[in-house]
Amino acid sequence: MAAVAASAALVMQSCLKEDNSYYTSFANALVTVKNVDDGSIYLQLDDRTTLLPVNLKSSPFDGKEVRALTNIRETEDPSGAYDKAVYVNWIDSIRTKPAVPAFATAEENDEAYGTDPVEIVNDWVTVAEDGYLTLRFRTRWGNSNVPHYVNLLTGVNPENPYEVEFRHDANGDEPWAIGDALVAFRLSDLPDTEGQTVKLKLVWQSYSGEKSVEFDYCTRKGDGATIDTGGVNYSSMLR
Repeated sequence: MAAVAASAALVMQSCLKEDNSYYTSFANALVTVKNVDDGSIYLQLDDRTTLLPVNLKSSPFDGKEVRALTNIRETEDPSGAYDKAVYVNWIDSIRTKPAVPAFATAEENDEAYGTDPVEIVNDWVTVAEDGYLTLRFRTRWGNSNVPHYVNLLTGVNPENPYEVEFRHDANGDEPWAIGDALVAFRLSDLPDTEGQTVKLKLVWQSYSGEKSVEFDYCTRKGDGATIDTGGVNYSSMLR
């Protein structure tokens, strides 16, 4: 998974060389949209790189900090306090929510957060960065009027505070199609890594049983989308 995280920057760099309608229709960056006290915003590309969006003077997301897919191109405008200046061709937020503490028993977690299976997709947007765990996951979907509930549980392993568990509740939706969605979870409740990089273990219930994967994770400094799924934006069905 470490290679997945690194690929985001490579995708951005290669796509920024193109400037036509074909290439601008695809996301070439995953960012955190951050707000500044004066009402302006900036984009956090990864744990280190900050971007000044020269054509966005305020947040398009009602002042909320969110993770977002975007298509951007680097410009020669002054970037001020930020690393680079970019022009935003488009930007689309993805479902962004805090992680939640697990209950004391598995039965309570099952009741509150569901047990419906998913597959975590090994993709450049499946990454732990900037204090978030962003996941592309695959599951079965049915009626578009039925929301699916997804949560990330912390405190699931007393021996490893950096183990988290993805939970999915299909809310009784009758499955008829397989599709992907994106969700991002804020990891601010995890213990401070004090500048060190640790292994963040993600556990989930797949269609073939329990699975897990590890990400490189470092506590965010200073703390505090649409995917190609056959024409259906399943991310809009998440809660």
